Amino acid sequence: MTGDARAKRTVHVVEPTLEDYAGHCHALVRSFCDAAGGRLNVKLWAGRNAANLGFAPQVEVLPYFRRRLRLLQLLMLFRRLLRVRDEPVVVMTARRFDLTLARLAAGGALKPGRLFLYFHWFRQTPKHIAYLRKAAAARLQVTILATTESATAVFESAGFERVVYLPYPTTAVPADGGDAGFRHLLYAGAARADKGFRHVVDLVELLHQRGMQVPITVQASAEHYGKYDEATRANLRRLEHSGYASLRLARETLDPVQYAELFWGAICLQPYEKDDFRDRVSGVTLDALTYGAPVIGPAGTWIARQFAENSAGVALEDMGAESMLGAAQTMMASYDRYRANALAAGRRLSARSWAPLLSLLQENAQFPQQAVA
Repeated sequence: MTGDARAKRTVHVVEPTLEDYAGHCHALVRSFCDAAGGRLNVKLWAGRNAANLGFAPQVEVLPYFRRRLRLLQLLMLFRRLLRVRDEPVVVMTARRFDLTLARLAAGGALKPGRLFLYFHWFRQTPKHIAYLRKAAAARLQVTILATTESATAVFESAGFERVVYLPYPTTAVPADGGDAGFRHLLYAGAARADKGFRHVVDLVELLHQRGMQVPITVQASAEHYGKYDEATRANLRRLEHSGYASLRLARETLDPVQYAELFWGAICLQPYEKDDFRDRVSGVTLDALTYGAPVIGPAGTWIARQFAENSAGVALEDMGAESMLGAAQTMMASYDRYRANALAAGRRLSARSWAPLLSLLQENAQFPQQAVA
């Protein structure tokens, strides 16, 4: 028996720092691969240790990047994929140097719909804006994906012709809404200075000084490649010597199941630096709300906007230990209500999906025809 069938298009997903479960790049990439599985063939170019991270069998994982060579390797990979092949390339966590390397690799001409750069945030300084204008003036036909409306406007005003607003899709599985009383305060994700790790250590010391017994779990895993900044190393030493008996410290990177369990019965502490996260996406926020954990975060930021509509958290002008403790005590006293609000916010946010990007990747695609016996 013969007939015609349309072959699925191949898309190349590039994530040079994807080595393990650290950060959110694994959850983000896996979410996209799962969504694309029935519509596209996915080839994932990742770090050399990424082969066993639980991707679906139909995803071809290519452990390609080495830490010290990754920029050179990325340039060569762009040259290989953009000049030779006629298949779309998606960089899941794009940065400025991706634009520079793409311009060098493409040799000037690049067909629309070939390269997609997903920017999770963009620091809006005069120097960076000038860089964008120069990059846009080169007329490289790149599609810019931006997680926030303000970032979308920045790229458009710089002169990029193909800019798409793609809110960060939720990567967690929504909670079932079952009963769960307060269990602990939680700092989840990587320990970093710009994520206000010092404020969490201050809070632990304050709890100890006051003789309190509020359970607190601190996930203090390192960023990619096991690196800590200098300030964070000092604060980790402080935390380890705090003497607080109700502290649980998780130094290791957790797998997805272990990570999800952190949020059950939690109040999520996000004392992130306001200037750094004013318009910057946080996957921890989305995870917390999806799993039903209300959030304490800085006022006037993307984080606070996510829980404001459903009153699923408390936004603070001051993220110091005293302020966080006061907010936590308020939420602990009405935890069932805050948890219900967080679940409602999570359901609202779960409507975000990869559909806009998947449509773009299939837009005007010329699929080869093949006979099926």
